[in-house]
Amino acid sequence: MRRNTLPRWPRASEPELVRHYTLLSQRNFGIDTGFYPLGSCTMKHNPRINERIVQMPGIDRIHPLQPDSQVQGLLAIYYEMQDMLSICAGMDSVTLQPVAGAQGEFTAIRCIQEYHNSNGESNRNKVIVPDSAHGTNPASAAMCGYEIVEIPSGTDGRLDLQALRAAVDGDTAAMMITNPSTLGVFEPEIAEAARIVHEAGGQMYYDGANFNAILGKTDPGRMGFDAVHYNLHKTFSQPHGGGGPGSGPIGVKSHLAKYLPSPIAARRARTEEDPRGAGDGFWYFWEEPECSIGKVQQWNGNAGAVVRAWAFYRRYGRDLERMSEHAVLNANYLRHRIMRDHDDSSTLVMPKDGAPSEVVKHEFTLDMTPLKDATGVTAKDVAKRLLDYGYMAPTLYFPQIVPECLMLEPTETESKDVLDKFADDFLSILSEDPEIVKNAPHTTPVRRVDEVLAARQLILRHPCE
Repeated sequence: MRRNTLPRWPRASEPELVRHYTLLSQRNFGIDTGFYPLGSCTMKHNPRINERIVQMPGIDRIHPLQPDSQVQGLLAIYYEMQDMLSICAGMDSVTLQPVAGAQGEFTAIRCIQEYHNSNGESNRNKVIVPDSAHGTNPASAAMCGYEIVEIPSGTDGRLDLQALRAAVDGDTAAMMITNPSTLGVFEPEIAEAARIVHEAGGQMYYDGANFNAILGKTDPGRMGFDAVHYNLHKTFSQPHGGGGPGSGPIGVKSHLAKYLPSPIAARRARTEEDPRGAGDGFWYFWEEPECSIGKVQQWNGNAGAVVRAWAFYRRYGRDLERMSEHAVLNANYLRHRIMRDHDDSSTLVMPKDGAPSEVVKHEFTLDMTPLKDATGVTAKDVAKRLLDYGYMAPTLYFPQIVPECLMLEPTETESKDVLDKFADDFLSILSEDPEIVKNAPHTTPVRRVDEVLAARQLILRHPCE
């Protein structure tokens, strides 16, 4: 059949297209354009050398279906990255297959589930999650068919061991927790929590969302964890935002290793019969774990993210410990800078993390409830107003145990000048005319939107009339 009329395809000249996308890029905001204190997201600088490495022909022009003999270099990088991640987290085996943090959570819980089933303990149907846990933990466990048991934090925002003891029983499959928590506080009794869960036959899962705070200082293995997921797009500098691309590898102790998703990079001594290898005397190949849960992603992980993270790890080496030190230093400096210079303590509090002099880790929370009660200005209003000052807004209303919550994470890559400027602007907003703040932002291309309507009725096209 032949059409009687031409199809109504959008038509645009090259200059029109260039201007359109250039304008969109100017409206975009990212870590390359300004300070991005998005709590629990670790929006650090992405070193440009990583991009040069990942664009080398031997990496960006290969295909996952090529035979092992043609991808020895990439397999060597995968193997080395697995080994490095195992070491820094105190685990025994690692898979790089999951392509997001939440998928890493799901994968780790599936391995734990298969472990229990293999031991004839399929009755274990509960996963314990503290109320300060990372937001996707309950969903990941629920996707595996588990019942979620939430336990409350203590008055200081830390894990309540009495509540944990009351929640643990013979049906407990695992506990999911991050340390430091989303409140930015370290759990000093995590080893005792692990002992309680292990005595009941459960497994300990570590959410790596906040790994940037402890890298090189301690590791989940020492704390008693059996499984962990890493966010290469947070801790190890893979660029992220806008939905990806991410990478959420998982590491496990030896008793869970045979359940990891397949394949995993392995190596053996190269023989004369092998084709040319990676040049280090080894032959690299894909290996299937004995009782693998199968694939959780079509190919073999986000290779670009793995290579960038590998380059970052190799570049910094032992200095990764200093990276964590500076992340903690920056968070504490910004936190105390805001509190020290805030004239009216009745309009700003920092909940759940003890006295103002206490040291937090890589991030901290602010409760804006007093400001709301005094002026009607909400945490959301303050976040919107920060956009006018050229900043990305902090994480808003999370964790939910903090009422009018702003969560800030400056990361290690910001200078003191940037932190001082942000603190000054933040404090300036608190003293502004409330009506100005309530109607912010005033200078952005898009003003206030109906966020509920936008989430429920997506319009993702341009009219082509």
